[in-house]
Amino acid sequence: MEDAFGREISYLRISVTDRCDFRCSYCLPRGYRGYAATDDWLTVAEVGRLSAIFARLGVRHVRLTGGEPLLRRDIVDLSRVIETTPGIDEVTLSTNGSQLGRLALPLYQSGVSRLNISLDSLDPETFHHLTGGRLAAVLSGIDAAVEAGFSPIKINMVMMRGINDHEVVRMVELCRQKRLTLRFIEAMPIGDNGIASQEHYLPLSEVERELRRHYTLHATVMRGSGPARYFRVGESALVVGFITPQSQHFCDSCNRVRLSVTGELHLCLDSDAPLSLRALLRRGASDEEVSATIVSALATKPARHTFGQTDTHTLRPMSALGG
Repeated sequence: MEDAFGREISYLRISVTDRCDFRCSYCLPRGYRGYAATDDWLTVAEVGRLSAIFARLGVRHVRLTGGEPLLRRDIVDLSRVIETTPGIDEVTLSTNGSQLGRLALPLYQSGVSRLNISLDSLDPETFHHLTGGRLAAVLSGIDAAVEAGFSPIKINMVMMRGINDHEVVRMVELCRQKRLTLRFIEAMPIGDNGIASQEHYLPLSEVERELRRHYTLHATVMRGSGPARYFRVGESALVVGFITPQSQHFCDSCNRVRLSVTGELHLCLDSDAPLSLRALLRRGASDEEVSATIVSALATKPARHTFGQTDTHTLRPMSALGG
């Protein structure tokens, strides 16, 4: 399955809920109430059917996202259905970590192979300011994921100038101690961002320079379908990654599409013209018709995003897209 630019699409991100128990400004702003009705969510059976269709088209990796995917009550059943789909080689999951204390082991047993955990600050007050949540719950969840057997566990830190940019070395040391992988991410101008607005935008070239003041970085590679550039820190086992959607976009190698909780197919984070696959399913379309619609839609996948251009502004919050 290729788009008009010859990029092979092998990675599907599925948002299983647009709800979250945190309120990170760059993802789900405080006061946001535009949630989808639960009757409009894709069911486990519908997710399973679409996963099978995408697998037959060449998708090999499925990532479950949100919102916070662990708030969905049937998340373990859902992950098991996808993991047993012929052609799907890997099911991974992105989470804020708040519910991992009770769900890490069931998720691991259901076939989820890797976790990405969001952690933007190690200061309890800053963490609460950014998310509205409790840092202690996330740290406990990370420990539960390690104990359950997940490896690697990737910590995602969205960098914001003047907010958490002074915590870079502290986060590196925590991840080295706990044998975690650390990825720094540039905030993207999606939705009514607030904290993640351009005022706090921090290009990761500055973070890399700060790291090189304290450590030696050796270029390396790491398993996964994402766009990060990875480095091993000194002679340790710690690997850090840099994801730069604004300063050094990676659109030329984009291998993914996104499916919202309501079954809308998004070809790009910056696209405002989704295609409703749920509508096709619920009106009785055959698998062949759904497949043909997906392939046809891929012809309209843009060459690159337009973040930072003054004539564009994506209004959906990140939680509605699955990140």
